[in-house]
Amino acid sequence: MGTVLDSHFLALTAIVTVGYQLLFFVITALLKFDKVTDFAGSTNFIILAVLTLVLKGTWHFRQVVLSFLVVTWGLRLGLFLLLRILQWGEDRRFDEMRSNLGKLAVFWIFQAVWVWTVSLPVTVVNGIDRDPSVQAADIIGWIMWSVGVSFEATADQQKLTFKNAPENRGKWCNVGLWNISRHPNYFGEVCHAFLSPLLGNLESTAAQ
Repeated sequence: MGTVLDSHFLALTAIVTVGYQLLFFVITALLKFDKVTDFAGSTNFIILAVLTLVLKGTWHFRQVVLSFLVVTWGLRLGLFLLLRILQWGEDRRFDEMRSNLGKLAVFWIFQAVWVWTVSLPVTVVNGIDRDPSVQAADIIGWIMWSVGVSFEATADQQKLTFKNAPENRGKWCNVGLWNISRHPNYFGEVCHAFLSPLLGNLESTAAQ
């Protein structure tokens, strides 16, 4: 199936992202329910990856792998954050926003821009016709993603377990990976965040 609105789905993904984030903004604003914020962000990545892959319809190996990795990452992170906030019962980031519609709107606008921008490499890869052969950089990228998502998932679980222990209330998490880094989960994010631009650059270069 051909592209929609533009050659690399840029307009389409922007419209879908704005609409999806607007929906959750309305829910949050009307119901004062901010437990779906991170879930809305994570699942938006999944929607864009799957949507562009299916609409393009070429199903090249790199497109399928990259989309699969985005979906896997998004599901893991989205479900983890949703279950965590449902367990904890509150998100202190929104303490000052719940009664300030302007600040809340700015947050959701920022999230929409963040999702669309970070998804650009996947969007571009899924919108390209050419199918270059797998290169060494692809393998390096996939390894980086595996290390990153494993690091992030382990760090998230270690911190959750630490915070849920009553004797650790108010303490800084310093167990496991948190004993060697202040933000091991962010390290994991950085590792697999490099994967999409790397593959996007390879695909764009091959298509020239």
